[in-house]
Amino acid sequence: MICDNPNRKSSFVNRKSLNLLTFGHSNNLTTSNMKSKIVLLLGLATFATLALHSCLVMEGSYLKLPPGPWRAALKLTPEFISPNPKGQPLPEKVNMKYADVNEYELPFTFEVVYDNDTTFHIEIINGDERIVVPATDIQFGRSKYRSQDTIRINFPVYESYITGAFMGNTIEGQWVVTTRENYAIPFIAKQGHDWRFTPLRKPPMLDLTGKWACTFGLESTDAEEKPYPAIGEFKQVGNHLTGTFLTETGDYRFLEGTVQADKFYLSCFDGAHAYLFHGKILPDSTLTGAFFSGKHYRTTWSGRRDAKFKLADADSLTFLKPGFEKVAFSFQTPDGKTISLDNPEYRGKAKIIQIMGTWCPNCRDETTFLVNYLKENNPQNLAVIALAFEKHADKPSADKAIRTYKQRLEMPYEVVYAGTNKKESAAKSLPMLKEVLAYPTLLFLDKNDRVVKIHTGFSGPATSEYASFKENFNKFVAEL
Repeated sequence: MICDNPNRKSSFVNRKSLNLLTFGHSNNLTTSNMKSKIVLLLGLATFATLALHSCLVMEGSYLKLPPGPWRAALKLTPEFISPNPKGQPLPEKVNMKYADVNEYELPFTFEVVYDNDTTFHIEIINGDERIVVPATDIQFGRSKYRSQDTIRINFPVYESYITGAFMGNTIEGQWVVTTRENYAIPFIAKQGHDWRFTPLRKPPMLDLTGKWACTFGLESTDAEEKPYPAIGEFKQVGNHLTGTFLTETGDYRFLEGTVQADKFYLSCFDGAHAYLFHGKILPDSTLTGAFFSGKHYRTTWSGRRDAKFKLADADSLTFLKPGFEKVAFSFQTPDGKTISLDNPEYRGKAKIIQIMGTWCPNCRDETTFLVNYLKENNPQNLAVIALAFEKHADKPSADKAIRTYKQRLEMPYEVVYAGTNKKESAAKSLPMLKEVLAYPTLLFLDKNDRVVKIHTGFSGPATSEYASFKENFNKFVAEL
């Protein structure tokens, strides 16, 4: 900020400077240069007036990221450039008609919020959800090879990170998932944009608000990857679209996007999963589309409006094998403590066994729910134990992920490594279960360690089922 005190004797333009520009000062003025002198005189006089009576405010400069909204995108497929050795105009490069969106670009938005002059955090935005990335998870450096400033945004709970070079209002790099082999997706972000897919506002063909009966995996021929049912829950305001998809094993969390004429798009990025949905509104008002999970999975889906459509009861999908009433296990915590139902601290208490994984966003939603329940109710006759099935096959790596997860989510109950996230590993660790269909799954045990209910999946806060789950959970646990 540059301010000038009007009471000071000197100013930006002094009287002598003004006298040099008066008409009588030069004997050789032509009409042309006289006009130039007049324009210059008026400009300097105006600047002098502003300097005397106001402040010239300059935007602050930031050594790190400028604050405010940012638009980011993961490029799921590479962009190919047509070869043009002779330098001739290419038809596709001339008079281009821009599509609504780049169909293989997964966008999301975030905000850079400064806590003080030098420290900031990032808030990733997915509909009504804001995921806070604290300053401690953001690192800066300098590339020796490119002489560029670099940034790394860590998601330690999910063992992934965004890394890239930044200059001014642009970051360009990649999102890396360390639990997958050679898994990196190109990433780019620009400051100043708060739109997600497109700033266009084409009149929507249909209001998608409501409940939709959907089927995913329409093209699947694999016996283990059969088509599966889902419920689409959407809320549309103009072109803006939010909502989620519920399945029998969990939901796709907070989705946000747009409706443009007969097309619509939804996406979500939370550091663990990158979801992208394309949809088309057909003439009969049904829906068809594609679903992308990162760059490794793609399937098709369809939907029809149906307010009464329901999924299978989550309490009926997973069950004990005939002849079993109880579960039994013995695993060690990252600190080496052996955990089993025979431990003295668990005897005579009702128990909840949480089958989960630190890599699973639905599990994190469920864990947050359980942690809050225990804090708010402090039940003395209830114990919770989490069995973690991890992407790591070696226990030291799994224990490291579990330790970070437990600390970040402030879990007051024990978490033990029970095996890998493969279904056969879960079947080996818990042979009394018919099968483990989903992460997460909750086992409810009475005071005598008998299994009284098994709940498959979790309908999180992005769904309409969350409130009823919470009510039923509170009532059932109170009865236990």
